[in-house]
Amino acid sequence: MEDIILKIKLFAVIIFCICLTSCLKEDKLKLPFESYVPKQLNDGWELSTPAQEGINEAELKKIYKYYHESKDLWQVRSLLVFRNNKLVAESYAKNPDEITQTVPMWSCTKQVTGLLTGIAIEQGIIDDMNDNLQKYLPEEIARYPNKGAITIQNLLKMESGIAFENSGFNGESNQLLRELHDNSLEFILGLPISFAPGEDFYYNDADPHIISAILQRRTSKTMRDWAKEVLFTKVNFQNYTWVTYKDGITMGSFGISSTPREMAKIGHLVLNKGSWNGEQIVNSTWIEEMTSSKVSVEKTKSWGKSFGYQWWVDERRGVFFMAGKGGQYVFIKPSKNLVMVTTADPNDEYMFEMDTALDIFDRIDKITTN
Repeated sequence: MEDIILKIKLFAVIIFCICLTSCLKEDKLKLPFESYVPKQLNDGWELSTPAQEGINEAELKKIYKYYHESKDLWQVRSLLVFRNNKLVAESYAKNPDEITQTVPMWSCTKQVTGLLTGIAIEQGIIDDMNDNLQKYLPEEIARYPNKGAITIQNLLKMESGIAFENSGFNGESNQLLRELHDNSLEFILGLPISFAPGEDFYYNDADPHIISAILQRRTSKTMRDWAKEVLFTKVNFQNYTWVTYKDGITMGSFGISSTPREMAKIGHLVLNKGSWNGEQIVNSTWIEEMTSSKVSVEKTKSWGKSFGYQWWVDERRGVFFMAGKGGQYVFIKPSKNLVMVTTADPNDEYMFEMDTALDIFDRIDKITTN
């Protein structure tokens, strides 16, 4: 009898410990909402209040409470709102120190590559978007002639046809992350062709990486170093790192780690049609082309959004945006002069999906005056 009682007590202790551990984990999942008032960091951002910029403060507080308290948004780490080029609200739901800590922005890197391509065209580094790879990579194309007809525009629109598989443990992107190949460009060009260039849309990490290789070949600088010279320094984009592969080519599709505040600077450069503090850094015509629909929803299929030149476009909302794996987003709505930035934990099974993030943006949009 005593053995039975002892076992029951031991079982009860185990259950109590499990429950306690679960509670502790749940408590740490998200911090309680306290404030969305942004902090002054002297990082180039002018601060304001929602009310001063035409956003309903009471309703915005409800949105921030929802962001902190909703179990459906457990992945989301930060939410920032900008209006009229000013930071009006921000909160970090898991760690307040992330205001200055860099985190991977994943495929938001692609949108930076899109911007840099526009600068390269403006400077004559790339002669024409209709140029094919034979012109820029003659030695490589001599070895892989079936890639010679791919154009710069094909790369920008994710229409090269190269059968580069992003997903899965054995996917090419993960292989590159583990640096399994000595030459990233040769590896990509050596892959099969799944459709003729320009025939279809296929979202992948290969196409923007080829752009990076081309820019390096034409500038004699890594895209990371060239970007610092022609873009990052000009917009005070400072708190970041950008991964270069072991062969010396900057990762053109992913690899930038930064903060939400810094990524918002890229977003605002695009919002302001390539201008920053009165200086035209990117041609305004390129900004318009880059952020307009070039690939229809019918072609992007499951993505549910149009695609420009490396930028996502939601034509119904009048929004274009940056998007990185797991919930790194920079949404831009020019008609409202409104920008929202989020970061989140990437999770293959429970992603902070694009449409969920856009639902939050819609709520902020609705409480923002015209």
